[in-house]
Amino acid sequence: MDCVLCGNEIVPEQRHKLGYRVCLQCGDGVAKQDRASWCIAPMNKSNYILITNPEMLKQLNPKRTT
Repeated sequence: MDCVLCGNEIVPEQRHKLGYRVCLQCGDGVAKQDRASWCIAPMNKSNYILITNPEMLKQLNPKRTT
């Protein structure tokens, strides 16, 4: 089976059997692009939370004006 992004063959074959449709190189690039938009924010008197949606981060600020 070929990668849907670059057309290279997906190696190893088990990767395709698991449902992946991109090769390792393209998958790594997509993962890096997704992780670049993540943020870890401390909660008030609590633990840390992983923020993947910027709108959620805006809602956590109690002193925002808009």
